[in-house]
Amino acid sequence: MTGSLSSSRKYDAAKRRVVIVAARFNAEIVDRLVSGATEAWVANGGDPKHVLVERVPGAFELPLVAKMFAASGECDAVIALGCVIRDDTPHFDYVAGECARGLMDAGLVTGVPVIFGVLTTETQEQAEERADHARMNKGRESMEAALEMIELLSPPAKGRAVRTQSKRK
Repeated sequence: MTGSLSSSRKYDAAKRRVVIVAARFNAEIVDRLVSGATEAWVANGGDPKHVLVERVPGAFELPLVAKMFAASGECDAVIALGCVIRDDTPHFDYVAGECARGLMDAGLVTGVPVIFGVLTTETQEQAEERADHARMNKGRESMEAALEMIELLSPPAKGRAVRTQSKRK
């Protein structure tokens, strides 16, 4: 996989509050995602005191806790981080699909960005690649996506132009 959401764009995280909900299952991989997200937070001016990391047992439990935080009114975005590896069992299909649906529903119901930072890979090696700080850490990308969505959904600041949808010809 060569694509990446990561950019050199800077966001203003200084006055924001973000919750990272992270699965304990596949902890070695997920811990690297949390680290990447936290580094992106600080790199964008975020105060380490304003990012909370809350752990849940696994990816299946992420949506409920993400929705709880999103609905609380205490945060600007929630980032769900986890890792589901297919290997040889059908368990992957149930967990990954329901996790994705639940996280999407949490964002739609609350109106708060809920970012899907759950790795869904075929192999352990693919998961390690996507959590690698030197390459494409998806935790970092998830934080950048959260900050972009916060900015996009914020009311227009005084003097900032409001984007309008252009008409197609």
